Order: sequence, then C-alpha cells, then structure tokens
Amino acid sequence: MHDRPDDVAAAMSARNRRVAVICAGVVACMLGLAYASVPLYDLFCRVTGYGGTTQRAERPANTTLTRSMTVRFDANVGGGLPWEFAPVSGPQTLPIGENGLAFYRVTNTSDRPIVGSATYNVAPEQAGIYFNKLACFCFTEQRLEPGESLEMPVSYFVDPEIIKDADASRLTTITLSYTFYEVKKPAASAAAPKEKTAPAKPGQGT
Repeated sequence: MHDRPDDVAAAMSARNRRVAVICAGVVACMLGLAYASVPLYDLFCRVTGYGGTTQRAERPANTTLTRSMTVRFDANVGGGLPWEFAPVSGPQTLPIGENGLAFYRVTNTSDRPIVGSATYNVAPEQAGIYFNKLACFCFTEQRLEPGESLEMPVSYFVDPEIIKDADASRLTTITLSYTFYEVKKPAASAAAPKEKTAPAKPGQGT
C-alpha cells in the first residue's frame, strides 16, 4: 500500500520542523559558547600570563629594585576602526617595582559617533605575568563623537619577582600594546550618555 500524498507531505513537514529546531539549537549553543569563551579565555590569560596578558594589581609593589626596566608603548586599531590611536608617552625606564604613568590619545576621525574598546598584551610573552596595571582603559567602552579626542592614563609597575624567573630575568625592555576595536551598539542605544575615563593631565608621574 502506498502512502497518501497528504500523509507524505505531513511527514516531510514534521521532519523539516525537527531539522529547523535542531539547527536553531546548534546555532544558539555556538553563540553561547562564543560569548562564554571570551571571558573564560581572558580569565585564563590573566591568571597565567599566557599570550603576554598583563596582570591587574590592587596595590603597588612592596619593594623597588636598583635594576631598571624600559617600557615601550604601542597602539593599534583593528577591524577598520576610523580612529587615530597613539601613545602620548615615549619609552619609560624605571626601577623594577616603581610605579609608572603613561598616556594614550585616541581621536574619532569619522563623521559619526563610535564606541570602541581596547584589548592589550605585552611583549615578550614571558613578561606578561610580571607586568601589573593599577589602572588602565582596557575593556572599558569609550564613546567618541566625530572629531573628538580623549587622553587615557595607564598606571603600572613591573613585579620584582621577574628577576627570579629564568626565562624573564634577562629582559631589559617590555612593550605594552593596545588595540582598539569598534563595539557595535543597537540603534536605540546610540544616543545613550557616554562614559569615559576620568580626565587626566599629561606629564603626571612621567
């Protein structure tokens, strides 16, 4: 006996619905993993210093060494972000353990408001776990109007424990690098009040 056309059509429709539901579930799971992987990877890097990820310190170092370390500053923009981004401060050579203060400047060169957020790392990678930031603008959303500029401070120190590390103890120079990316915002939030880092004057602590 052959199935009736109506029965075949109903079976195919039901099967198609199941496939659609399964596909939607797979996509949802993939999106969830994608969003979860970013903070999990960031946490892993912060704990291990993997990939040159710096550490976040709550207080300055307890000791300052006579040996010095030179810190260079690098700035980049990614994903076609129409911003000019550059360090204000030149290389700084400070005793290991002493607090340093540097500044970066960013300018929105486009004709529209843009929200950006910066990621960071240090080079060489083995220095990441010993480079501590007391304050910085990383992962903080910055909203700039067309033509607007903003200066952002970075307070840091190199952990004296670096001299006990066989791989990092011979380093004389560390490069701190930031990369700004555009943060896509829903249209409804485009007019939301902007939040920025506290204004600071270049030259303090340098």
